[in-house]
Amino acid sequence: MTQHDLILRALRQPELLASFSLADWDVLVRQARRANLLATLYALLNERGLIQQVPPQAREHLEWSHLAVQRHVQAVHWEVRLICNALADVGVPLILLKGAAYVLANLPTARGRLFSDIDIMVPKESLDVVEAALMLHGWAATHHDAYDQRYYRTWMHELPPMQHIKRMTVIDVHHAILPETASIFPDPEKLREASYLLAGHKNLMVFSPLDMVLHSAVHLFHDGELDHGLRDLVDIDSLLRHFGDLPSFWHGLVERANELELTRPLFYALRYAAHFLRTPIPVETLEAATVGCPNRLTLALMDRLFARALMPAHPSCSDWLTGTARQMLYVRANWLRMPPWLLTRHLFHKAFISPKSD
Repeated sequence: MTQHDLILRALRQPELLASFSLADWDVLVRQARRANLLATLYALLNERGLIQQVPPQAREHLEWSHLAVQRHVQAVHWEVRLICNALADVGVPLILLKGAAYVLANLPTARGRLFSDIDIMVPKESLDVVEAALMLHGWAATHHDAYDQRYYRTWMHELPPMQHIKRMTVIDVHHAILPETASIFPDPEKLREASYLLAGHKNLMVFSPLDMVLHSAVHLFHDGELDHGLRDLVDIDSLLRHFGDLPSFWHGLVERANELELTRPLFYALRYAAHFLRTPIPVETLEAATVGCPNRLTLALMDRLFARALMPAHPSCSDWLTGTARQMLYVRANWLRMPPWLLTRHLFHKAFISPKSD
């Protein structure tokens, strides 16, 4: 049995894991840990009643990861409550993004998911008052360099990350899901208008199902954060499977992507979810999503780059071109994020001025 894609086979067909040898499990646990999917693997096996079929040596790793996620979920609920308390008097709509949204909305996507910070979105005109309120409650900026502060506040779609001085937890305050300098810019107001209130909360919201999928696609295929690329693709797979039964979901997904100028990220999300994870996507949706397909040469290149970069950063999943693929996608993400003149200036500063300041 070849071992380079053990994690993919485990995610597609967990019932096959009973036939894995100890050597296979040894590699699989390492792949899953590097992809931040070890607890997700536990959840898939546990809900199918297969966890006891896992060899004890591997099961111990899975069970410890599950315990870590249970504690993590408790911590997220507590941290979100403290954020809401800090912003209670601000009077602005507060939208949870990504991992925290999955946890508070009790979505299957939160199953086994670990993440390092909490992302929120507020109106751009409220950034100052939101930042001031968070500072009064113990959060402080983590990027003190004057250039970094200007970079975030002038060009990016978020404030510099803020860390609590006692709990050391990190919060990212967004006003959009992409920078205004990016090649595409989904209207934040449209995202806010479609968001819905979480049950049991007065001022805490999450994106609509369509926008949740599209934001996940943007995060993976436009932002270029590929350290946990496979985990982010598993998020997309889970969201599509969960929301896929909603009336008009599949038709509305492509329409919403057109409305928000996100047809290219959606095309990649559907293409690679189906390829890597066998996500069940209606043929008509795949065909409609080709409106975001790049030209033939670009698509061939992207297929080869993402085939490598979306796998766990583990030697068993890599070849001699994997590092190059990740670097090329990193450059692509920065190219999409900023116009050439700004990108050149930014890279020059980071390469030659910031190191001297440090």
